Amino acid sequence: MNTLLVILLAIVGVIVLLALFGVGIYNSLVALRNRYKNAFAQIDVQLKRRNDLIPNLVETAKGYMAHEKGTLEAVINARNAAATAGKAAAANPGDATAMAGLAAAEGALNGSLGRLFALAEAYPDLKANQNMLALQQELSSTENQIAGSRQTYNNAVTSYNTQRETFPAVIFANLFNFTEAKLFEVDTDKERQAPQVSFS
Repeated sequence: MNTLLVILLAIVGVIVLLALFGVGIYNSLVALRNRYKNAFAQIDVQLKRRNDLIPNLVETAKGYMAHEKGTLEAVINARNAAATAGKAAAANPGDATAMAGLAAAEGALNGSLGRLFALAEAYPDLKANQNMLALQQELSSTENQIAGSRQTYNNAVTSYNTQRETFPAVIFANLFNFTEAKLFEVDTDKERQAPQVSFS
């Protein structure tokens, strides 16, 4: 009878240890998922800040670049598309479709801002405008913060994906639907460059 009881207690002990091990893995995956979602929230704050600066930038430029209406409209349209893509990505950070849409929209916005700043070089009065200079500094600072936040997000996603792909966590990840998270990557060399905002 004592031998049977010892075997039964050993089996129960192993089951409890396995359950605790499984709970630890599950909690680790949840913590890592929450970490990358929080990191994306920091990107979202900076994207919103930049999107709030762009209309002021366009309004300032509009007074000097009235006949560049197409470029100004392209910047506003790209800003609106990036804001929409940002909302979709914020609703589900790490989702492959949302992150691809955001990367494409950000690339288009950077391209249209680059064209605006290239055209602005031809307007000396615009380059000397104090409001434009202040907006340029704000935008440059925001772009740097976006880059830093993107790196933090990508690091968090990499940690999460590494954890969910290692054994035995992969079993729990598949069992509890911890899907792969996608990095926030900009696809081309042109898109990788921040908009040039120098008016010196």
